Amino acid sequence: MSRGASLRTGMMVPVRVAYTLEQCWHRVPGGTGVAALRTAEALSSIDGIELVGLAGRHRHGPEVDWTPSIPWVELAIGSPWLYETWLRCNWPKAESATGPVDVVHATTLIPCPTKHPLIVTLHDLAFLHSPDQFTRHGVRIFKRSLELTKRNADLVLCCSQATMDDCVVAGISADRLRHVPLGVDLEQATVLDLARVRSVYQLPEKYLLFVGTVEPRKNLRGLAQAVEMLDDPIPLVVVGADGWGDVAVEIEGDVTFLGFVPNEDLWALYAGAEVFCYPSSLEGYGLPVLEAMAQGTPVVTSMDTATEEAAGGAAVLVDPADVVDIARGITEARARRDELAVLGRQRAAKATWKHTAELTAAAYRELK
Repeated sequence: MSRGASLRTGMMVPVRVAYTLEQCWHRVPGGTGVAALRTAEALSSIDGIELVGLAGRHRHGPEVDWTPSIPWVELAIGSPWLYETWLRCNWPKAESATGPVDVVHATTLIPCPTKHPLIVTLHDLAFLHSPDQFTRHGVRIFKRSLELTKRNADLVLCCSQATMDDCVVAGISADRLRHVPLGVDLEQATVLDLARVRSVYQLPEKYLLFVGTVEPRKNLRGLAQAVEMLDDPIPLVVVGADGWGDVAVEIEGDVTFLGFVPNEDLWALYAGAEVFCYPSSLEGYGLPVLEAMAQGTPVVTSMDTATEEAAGGAAVLVDPADVVDIARGITEARARRDELAVLGRQRAAKATWKHTAELTAAAYRELK
């Protein structure tokens, strides 16, 4: 039966997709790992979509929190050479491990070689705005990846309008771009969760929270300086794996670094915070903003960035380059705590992984 006949009779054309998951083995999977895993989970419930996870060859599976819910296959080569051979040698192709597929979906900027229609998820182009916020190796990889994406991708999925605008400026035609916002986990931390996490991490009664990879563009130094300026300073708790740069060494004040924490603890850490502070200078979306809102925690984040877009009017906005303004925002958020809790939960409830998956599946079917 032809595609047109299938649609007229109400049948959905099945689509088999090679779905890259290599970032789950990264030392810091980060937001791209969360987005790929949660989207895959939601796609599994959509009729007519069959995902085959794709990664390089590894001795071990990923950490528990980064283990895919879908089956995956391994390519002939693994990290650290996989990305280099993808970008330099156009090898190995996705279908060499997955077998026949209809679409290949690269869930990060680094596109995998294929002879089939290619979709690339592009979360941000921050490396073009501020290359000094990244390692030289990272910038080289990202620039090469962007050139291949511009050349080879049939569609590019962007989680924010800000990233779509950046893509157009970078030379990706608007007709190839699709806006696919991310969802958020709405599981609520319980009173028992809060008590346990306070005990395990020896948290103070009141604290401010930051969640994200510890690297320069997150603006932790500016945040710590702003906290010191508060009329009523309270400790800052930082959750997230070390990225690059000596960020932690440079920061002074009452700051506690917890490193990576499992999801079962993360929701309670959000819920127990006085304010979630995310004055990052560059983001593609800002998933932690929605995660904090889902727990009813007031949010302070950056204006004129993708995080403002993610916040959807439910956060206090600040100038990330102005520590005085960051301090002002934290004070305002504490004063508006009850109001922002309601607004934040309402905003988070609108951001579902089901919606993300539906938009992603629609992109697959465009290329079937």
